[in-house]
Amino acid sequence: LRVVKFRRTGESSRSDEDVISGEHEIQIEGVRTELEPIELEDGAAVPKEFANPTDDTFMVEDAVEAIGFGKFQWKLSVITGLAWANAMEMMILSILAPQLHCEWRLPSWQVALLTSVVFVGMMSSSTLWGNISDQYGRKTGLKISVLWTLYYGILSGFAPVYSWILVLRGLVGFGIGGVPQSVTLYAEFLPMKARAKCILLIEVFWAIGTVFEVLLAVLVMPTLGWRWLLILSALPLLLFAALCFWLPESARYDVLSGNQEKAMATLKRIATDNGAPMPLGKLIISRQEDRGKMRDLFTPHFRWTTLLLWFIWFSNAFSYYGLVLLTTEFFQAGDVCSISSRRKEVKAKCSLTCEYLTEEDYTDLLWTTLSEFPGVLVTLWIIDRIGRKKTMALSFFVFSLCSLLLFLCVGRNVLTVLLFIARAFISGGFQAAYVYTPEVYPTATRALGLGTCSGMARVGALITPFIAQVMLESSVYLTLVVYSGCCLLAAVASCFLPIETKGRGLQESSHREWGQEMVGRGSHSPGVTRSNSGSQE
Repeated sequence: LRVVKFRRTGESSRSDEDVISGEHEIQIEGVRTELEPIELEDGAAVPKEFANPTDDTFMVEDAVEAIGFGKFQWKLSVITGLAWANAMEMMILSILAPQLHCEWRLPSWQVALLTSVVFVGMMSSSTLWGNISDQYGRKTGLKISVLWTLYYGILSGFAPVYSWILVLRGLVGFGIGGVPQSVTLYAEFLPMKARAKCILLIEVFWAIGTVFEVLLAVLVMPTLGWRWLLILSALPLLLFAALCFWLPESARYDVLSGNQEKAMATLKRIATDNGAPMPLGKLIISRQEDRGKMRDLFTPHFRWTTLLLWFIWFSNAFSYYGLVLLTTEFFQAGDVCSISSRRKEVKAKCSLTCEYLTEEDYTDLLWTTLSEFPGVLVTLWIIDRIGRKKTMALSFFVFSLCSLLLFLCVGRNVLTVLLFIARAFISGGFQAAYVYTPEVYPTATRALGLGTCSGMARVGALITPFIAQVMLESSVYLTLVVYSGCCLLAAVASCFLPIETKGRGLQESSHREWGQEMVGRGSHSPGVTRSNSGSQE
């Protein structure tokens, strides 16, 4: 009989002697060998052929770590990425607004309202979609929100008058509020080592969506017009709707809702796709009926985390969308110093004066949009090295610095470079927040936590037009100070987050404290404290 010795890293029933020694022996029946006992070093992963050998029970976290990353996760990445490409529906705002301003002779306040109503829809629905995903499943919430966005996105292209498109774009925003739940579903199928990198790479679909939207606008707007642009922008969501039948429900959600058989079937499906063995023993069910409750976000363990994350997400969206709006304003003015005088001249001519986006504007818009790709790469390189909190803090700090450098009367080329760097880092900070938030909350409130954070982000996006467009008319420097100061505060807030999730597994139940189940089953990063208490580090 083969005897395997290793140091335990997870929870299971064991004797006091086992706890003291930190070791356990088990005999694997049916295997004949004369090999000596094997002892794995502290922190080393258990070989797949002996996945979780000392326990007669295992958790979903054990199964996900044992099965690892493979073919299943690759397919899931592409499908959820198509939902995440809804960035096209957001990027279209900066292209559609000036077009309708000219074509329908809309006053400035109606143009601004067309942008704001989308964010109002997102803000009002984000928490609702999170609650639906926690109560009825991640797959259910994601499918409904995507189909909703697809339906009203296509209908927007047939809007006969301003009031119709205003209502329809608001309904599109309501649907987009649920699309971030794709990150919740995706994160719950990823092993710890791959989680940060994969969530960041799935964000590439957002960048691809924004770039594709600009290219699509260059081709479609001069010939077919804005109606066809709205219809064609829904193509990624249409493709997702066709493929969503393949999406499985999260095994973590099934376990928490008491559906053990369905969870086991999903895990076996993943193991088969990846060609990896299932853990030995029986899957642990930790049923929790009161899922998706707001009060769980404000328990002593998560109160400060929730409040700080709300401000961080607010600052991310406030700065990101503010920069998108400022980019168009700066490019049309030529440089920062002449923007105030230019806007006063335009205002003196006529309140209905409009300017179509030129080919040069589209080109510069494309270059600043491409900055999101190096933003992903930089975040990808540092997030597992310095941790989630420091990554967000660094991103906010660099954005704040670039905003202050815009005080200088720089030419168009230097202006483009500064906007490129600023957008790269603020998008990187947004991506780091999308990694951190699903990791810090337990399965019972993960979707709700992400939903409420997304809702706070939409508050920031809703307010930012009044700074980037209205305040800009009074003082460009005051506008830049507001954005710079907000991001400096967000950098400080990132440093004060109580929990660093680097090197930790996903917590299952909100009734459990931060303990051993939160420590990764694989290799551990230096400096990661294994806490058996409920305190936040």
